[in-house]
Amino acid sequence: MFKKKEAGIPESVDTLLGANSIFEGNIQSDGTVRIDGKLKGDLRVNGDVYIGTGAVINGNIFASNVDLAGSIEGNIEAKGLLRILSTARLYGDIQVHSFVADEGGIFQGKCSMLDSAEGTKPAEKSSSKKSHGGSDYKKSAMIDQIEDEK
Repeated sequence: MFKKKEAGIPESVDTLLGANSIFEGNIQSDGTVRIDGKLKGDLRVNGDVYIGTGAVINGNIFASNVDLAGSIEGNIEAKGLLRILSTARLYGDIQVHSFVADEGGIFQGKCSMLDSAEGTKPAEKSSSKKSHGGSDYKKSAMIDQIEDEK
């Protein structure tokens, strides 16, 4: 009577590029976008992006969350979660808040982790932590106790 919702399939999609479709140009949307065809251009979405198994994208993606099962040649910036499924092929750099890769998925590029859901890089935040070797760190309380015992 009730159909089970499949994993990775959104409840509703505002924009759909079908499996037999080819689109050249940039797409911008405030809602959820699903790509099953071919896209040559950038994708800027305030909502979520679902890239189907047979999809091929040559361009960059900017979105809240990205579910990738197809092939992308370009960069991805996800303010939330980027999930690379086992059938995915990603050739480009990513900037993400959270990152999950299933076994079998391919990712070739650089990964930068964003500090918060607002999409800021950790290096952009001012820090009053002591620097050691060029990177910021917080000294643990355990280290303080060991130094006090000396």
